Amino acid sequence: MEIKNISVIGSGTMGNGIAHTFAQYGFLVSLVDISREALDRALDTIGRNLDRQVSKGTLTPDQKTQTLARISTFTENGPGVAHADLVVEAATENEELKLAIFGELDRLAPADAILASNTSSISITKIAGATSRPDKVIGMHFMNPVPVMKLVEVIRGYGTSDETTERIMELSRTLEKSPVEVNDYPGFVANRILMPMINEAIYTLYEGVAGVEEIDTVMRLGMAHPMGPLQLADFIGLDVCLAILRVLHQGFGNPKYAPCPLLVNMVLAGKKGAKSGEGFYTYTAGSKALVVAAKFQK
Repeated sequence: MEIKNISVIGSGTMGNGIAHTFAQYGFLVSLVDISREALDRALDTIGRNLDRQVSKGTLTPDQKTQTLARISTFTENGPGVAHADLVVEAATENEELKLAIFGELDRLAPADAILASNTSSISITKIAGATSRPDKVIGMHFMNPVPVMKLVEVIRGYGTSDETTERIMELSRTLEKSPVEVNDYPGFVANRILMPMINEAIYTLYEGVAGVEEIDTVMRLGMAHPMGPLQLADFIGLDVCLAILRVLHQGFGNPKYAPCPLLVNMVLAGKKGAKSGEGFYTYTAGSKALVVAAKFQK
């Protein structure tokens, strides 16, 4: 069966990026969110990101119009997944929520539809257990920003079939992405390696070894990272980083994955990074200046 109709559950940063990318490459996309306001914001974001592509010459104005025309929006899962060949869940990184969503998707989506999760750390095997089709459940972990980043981590659950895996690998290549197949263990590959590095950078700040700017400068100039780990944590979302570290800590039972107390306190205080306006840096709408948050200024 050819994959033509894509349903995306969740219209936040990852969801609208996934919808944008599939629509740009000719797929019909149903974007689903419980909030009409969130869907309107998502379409506005997709439009602005398409405008950026047009201004750079990577897309024509007609291609922008065609891309937007391929996206339909829904506030209920039923009609949103009724014709799906593939459903990609991009909801909040919360295990209980994802299990509930997949149980519902299993009831509502066509029996031959593949159910994928964009989770960055939660067990695909456990998610598949909420369905009656574990052979058709898989992880499809896109990177942010989705239209730009080439990597897709394709995560095989314990019951994921070879056929499902190969179809998702091939589909990812159709999007001009570079899919990498990995097995289902906490954090997969990307976050099992990335999150301990970010956590160690936060510990380095917490213990007074160096300041925010100094830590990020060492990693940018010394290790050739495009951005420092503290800036990257802000970009990902400190709440997301905390959630992933807790999955790693619980999954492996190893204290090396325990989140730094500073990270925990920042999330409790609502300092979640770029999306909240403050994390290790402060963020002002319309400004690209990187300013260390007052809390960490010397």
